[in-house]
Amino acid sequence: MNVRLELTYKTPKGAETTFSSDDMRADKALLIANDLERTGRLKNITFVDTRERNWSLKELKKFMEEVETEPHNVTVYFDGGFDKQTKSSGLGCAIYYEQNGKSFRLRKNRLIGELDTNNEAEYAALELSLQELEQLGVHHLPVTFAGDSQVVINQLTGEWPVMEKALNNWADRIEDRFKQLGIEPEYTLLSRKNNREADQLASQALKEIEITSKIEHKNEKSPLQDELPR
Repeated sequence: MNVRLELTYKTPKGAETTFSSDDMRADKALLIANDLERTGRLKNITFVDTRERNWSLKELKKFMEEVETEPHNVTVYFDGGFDKQTKSSGLGCAIYYEQNGKSFRLRKNRLIGELDTNNEAEYAALELSLQELEQLGVHHLPVTFAGDSQVVINQLTGEWPVMEKALNNWADRIEDRFKQLGIEPEYTLLSRKNNREADQLASQALKEIEITSKIEHKNEKSPLQDELPR
């Protein structure tokens, strides 16, 4: 979860001023807040999340202690591929998350039929990632979804209208699943080059190469985390 710090600072002579920080990860915000508290010059401090909800220091500490044992800091990369000749769709997703002080990467793909367009395949890939998040136990957290489909991302963010009935049905299904899981989606549009991991998983699915894997990820960040919204 990302938050910003809003605080009131008081000098030894009684002068006061307020500060507001950039958005940062909640664990980093807590470290900074604890350091500032040791100065003895903080009059008050509040944490504001991306939904503009206010947290006290005590509330945020308790939340972070509870969430540490569950998957958190989740980033999902998704992609769908469509073969017009066979009417087959390859779906791929790569999920990066943290749990119990460790970083993990989950990869999953699937081959399905009965879709009619590449845009439907992209929506289906996003739904596949939600199925995997549900199995991981991800719930009531912000999650970043990164993909190269302008249609899916711009439609789900409301930037583009959903004109096609089939895509409207997909968008409704995705939004219903978000509500069921309590997930707050944050979207990032990538170039196809920067979405190569999910693209490869989708391509492998079209070749009937099934991938299901989960490993401890030694890097602290997902591949593009520096480029994603903080």
